[in-house]
Amino acid sequence: MASSLARIARPSIARRIPAFARAIQTSADTTQLQDTITDHSQPFAVKLHEDSFRAYKCDLPSLDVQVNKDELLKMYKDMQTMRRMEMAADALYKAKLIRGFCHLAIGQEAVSVGLEYGITPDDRVITAYRCHPFAVMRGGTIKGVIAELLGRQAGMSHGKGGSMHIFTPSFFGGNGIVGAQVPVGAGIAFAQQYLGKKTATFALYGDGASNQGQVFEAFNMAKLWDLPCVFVCENNKYGMGTSAERSSSNTEYFTRGDKIPGLQVNGMDIIASRHAVQYARKWVTEGNGPLLMEFVTYRYGGHSMSDPGTTYRTREEVQRMRSTQDPIRGLQRNIEEWGLATEQELKQLDKEAKIEVDQAVEEAKQSPEPLAKDLWTDIYYKGTEPPLMRGRERDEIHHY
Repeated sequence: MASSLARIARPSIARRIPAFARAIQTSADTTQLQDTITDHSQPFAVKLHEDSFRAYKCDLPSLDVQVNKDELLKMYKDMQTMRRMEMAADALYKAKLIRGFCHLAIGQEAVSVGLEYGITPDDRVITAYRCHPFAVMRGGTIKGVIAELLGRQAGMSHGKGGSMHIFTPSFFGGNGIVGAQVPVGAGIAFAQQYLGKKTATFALYGDGASNQGQVFEAFNMAKLWDLPCVFVCENNKYGMGTSAERSSSNTEYFTRGDKIPGLQVNGMDIIASRHAVQYARKWVTEGNGPLLMEFVTYRYGGHSMSDPGTTYRTREEVQRMRSTQDPIRGLQRNIEEWGLATEQELKQLDKEAKIEVDQAVEEAKQSPEPLAKDLWTDIYYKGTEPPLMRGRERDEIHHY
């Protein structure tokens, strides 16, 4: 009797992939060189793996892609730098210099860097709390991010926002409420459409937020008004400590937009990621309405710094992903095999990334903490403040 009840209470979880459907592959180094490279200053052709994409109600992007040496080396260094920055945040948190919430994106660099290389400076991006790389790529600085995590004046939000609330003129955060950034992203896209701008808005969320009602409400409004919005699900396989298969009846997140077309992407291959973003941007800016894009990726660490990340998955699983599907190592292998740079030249880029991050950390540490008077600032948009603001007590009044 007890065993029967146990079977009812905890049904076996099978991976929900339709029969005969080809699964997306998430190797980072399966892109093949198509041309003999004779001039490193010129673009050359590569071919993505045939299972780099899956489509829903839209055509697949072409597997033939043009790349060039300079861009590949820049993407490599940017991914390496973003990882170094997140590793520095990890160390600072463990040293108790960073407090509170801190969600790191180690392992997911091909998404943030690939996104930036596929859009324009005028496009808009909004995401959840795993936001540090996006903030830097969208015009912020490593010093600004680290200082914000440390709660210092040099932080991008002057030390008052912390890990989850970092912004630039084209990056709308960093948002702490699960899924809440998705309808805000739809609103940003509506503003861009209203102003007649040919730009795209990328609203990112995780697989853990995919079942939020507000996400589907945003989908519906975006499709009703054909907003130039790309809804991006960063599927790193786990929502906090719950696997996608245990939380979602449909784990093919790119199909969940109903009438909104979708695209599933290998989020561990930065060349595939960049190419998919370019495809998505073109789709929405040409008046086709919204698109739902799913990056299949993986985070090496826990959900946040308070999560060891090994209670709901094995250490062997994490190590296997690190050793076989790492986005940085995958691009490194391609660069070396295609003769674009030597191992030593790439190690020099690694060294430069480390120096840049180490210097930013030291400068951030030197920044002072916010003053008490700073509590009264950044409440209202400059020029719209009321005559006065009340504090905790009736007699605690600040006059603007």
